Amino acid sequence: MPPYNLPMQHRCWFWHGVYAAIIAALGASVYAVSQRVDYDWRWERVPQYIVSHEGERVAAPADGIVRLGADPRALEIHTQSDPPAVTRIENVDRIAAADGDPVFAGDIVAIREGYAPGPLLVGLWITLKISAVSLVFALALGLVAGLGRVADNPAARNLAATYVELIRGTPLLVQIFIFYFFIGTVLVLSPFTAAVAALSVFTGAYVAEIVRAGIEAVPRGQMEAARSLGMSSLQAMRFVILPQALRKSLPPLAGQFISLIKDSSLVSVIAITDLTKAGREIVSSTFTPFEVWFTVALMYLVLTGALSLWVRRLERRLGANG
Repeated sequence: MPPYNLPMQHRCWFWHGVYAAIIAALGASVYAVSQRVDYDWRWERVPQYIVSHEGERVAAPADGIVRLGADPRALEIHTQSDPPAVTRIENVDRIAAADGDPVFAGDIVAIREGYAPGPLLVGLWITLKISAVSLVFALALGLVAGLGRVADNPAARNLAATYVELIRGTPLLVQIFIFYFFIGTVLVLSPFTAAVAALSVFTGAYVAEIVRAGIEAVPRGQMEAARSLGMSSLQAMRFVILPQALRKSLPPLAGQFISLIKDSSLVSVIAITDLTKAGREIVSSTFTPFEVWFTVALMYLVLTGALSLWVRRLERRLGANG
């Protein structure tokens, strides 16, 4: 019987079955291709890159000289600064340096045994932190620029338009290099701050256009009605226009924020060990590219999927309250 002659409930189950069959076929195709590739799969090595059982590696906080005392579970780093400083590291299980060894900041000097976050989990945390901070600043910057795009003041309107066109017209990778090598050098910015600034400015330009479109989608009569009730322009924008524009703009904003998480992988080109850079370092040292990159992709998918799910719930809540 053709599917269009089936009852509605049976028709729904039929198309769910079609979807499952297509996914199963794709999975079987990927498996068949992987079997034809002359590659020794080592999935058993992946868990240690997420949660390491080798313990926590303790790095030297600054350049200096290692000094060992009577306590076999402690060491000191004597810096050669003016005045000299001493950093004591305690409760370690193994010391990876000898007395009198010169060390540089970041060198591994001791190990604490037990379970510790692996490089991929640490990179995931850095990616999450960069994305979250950038999202907050991008939303604020985009809101201001979006309001400027619809402002009556020509100066505000032109400045907002210039910002949007300038940022959207240049690649994000180039902007990251400018913020890191030029602006970061002039203002003495850390790599993390430069990365957040570049991502915020880039994403803010797209958020500005989303905000502008959301505001313009609200009927003009809403502003006139609010003004007739005695509200000022700012009050009408805050209490009447923006709440409606937010509901209309939520789906494209969610898409832009998901893009922000994926775009954060570009900061791996500067001195930040995010998820992508952590994966690249593991691949270069273990020669397991397929397993690592599939795992990295899955971790990005978890981040973006969680954000997408949260936005859908927020969208339903705002729809129910609206």
